[in-house]
Amino acid sequence: MVQLGELMSLLFMAIALGMDAFSVGLGMGMQALRLKRIFIVGITVGIFHILMPFFGIVLGKFISTKLEGFAVLGGGLLLFGLGVMMVLNSFNREDKAMSPVGLGLILFSLSVSLDSFSVGLSLGMSGVKVALALLLFGFASTVLTWTGLLLGRKARGLLGVYSELLGGSILCGLGLKIIFG
Repeated sequence: MVQLGELMSLLFMAIALGMDAFSVGLGMGMQALRLKRIFIVGITVGIFHILMPFFGIVLGKFISTKLEGFAVLGGGLLLFGLGVMMVLNSFNREDKAMSPVGLGLILFSLSVSLDSFSVGLSLGMSGVKVALALLLFGFASTVLTWTGLLLGRKARGLLGVYSELLGGSILCGLGLKIIFG
């Protein structure tokens, strides 16, 4: 039986982990994305927010906590790289290499879920209900990603051709904040 206090703690942790996906989704949503693509991106981010803490829990018993710094640095570098690609794409209308499809989707999902790997490392040491935590992480990040992408899509309509440049700049800023944070 799950106690209300534990459930609330896990829910707040899930929302906190999903906020990266929301803010990055806000920037990514400024690209021309169809609703079907937004749905797929949200589901993919949710899956990554289940897998990464799961791997963290499994590997937490074998790996030292020094890996946490590398996960944060890696997430920041990935976000910055995605932002640079979006900014460059805003000047080159023919090449859409950084849309959230294929490798771009994998990199996007990985970058916003790397911090949940670190959380998984610490969860592996506690007596928390792992399945519940993973489901909450996946659900919260999916909903927050959809929210960010949809709000970014609305902002695109207001900003027009400059929206992708602004979205890429947001991702670069978030990446730098994570790296130098």
